[in-house]
Amino acid sequence: MEELPRLYAITDRRKYGEDFLRTLESILKKGIKMVQLREKELGGRELYELALKVRELTRKYGALLLINERFDVAVAVGADGVHLPEMSFPPSVVKKLFPKLRVGFSAHSPEGVIYAEEEGADFVTFGPLFKTSSHPDAKPAGTMKLKEIAQRVNIPIYALGGVTWDRIKLCYKNGAYGVAGITMFLDGRKDERSDT
Repeated sequence: MEELPRLYAITDRRKYGEDFLRTLESILKKGIKMVQLREKELGGRELYELALKVRELTRKYGALLLINERFDVAVAVGADGVHLPEMSFPPSVVKKLFPKLRVGFSAHSPEGVIYAEEEGADFVTFGPLFKTSSHPDAKPAGTMKLKEIAQRVNIPIYALGGVTWDRIKLCYKNGAYGVAGITMFLDGRKDERSDT
């Protein structure tokens, strides 16, 4: 499998505005090479139909597409992988059923990151790292916790939650492989193709 991109965009139709696909395309135009379709409130058919359109867009821009939790939808639309919430299926089960799918895992504690690695996940998102409006009640893990866990595992860790362009280098410095987010890719920032 090819190396994972460093920047990882997660969708949210409430924040993407009325023209979801146009907003997503503007993100892909910036050079973002991995997208997670995370629209949990959609039923199976609606999600499938949206995922087909998103798959078309991600192919056009050479980006990986992951579907949140629904590996059936991922397989049906030819996505590159799935991203599993912390209380979802064990990554090993999905890997056994669909060996070609990349499997990401959401972790909110060092134990969660270790579990993901032991289960054979391809990467993990860890957070919230900073205070975030998406989860205002969640206690930020902070960069020291990120550094501590990054030194204990080999699995790529994406820093998530409250990450801004100004904080990216801080995340990398403390062991993050990459950064993931929703709103950080919506701010009209310049092209970030360098992945650094």
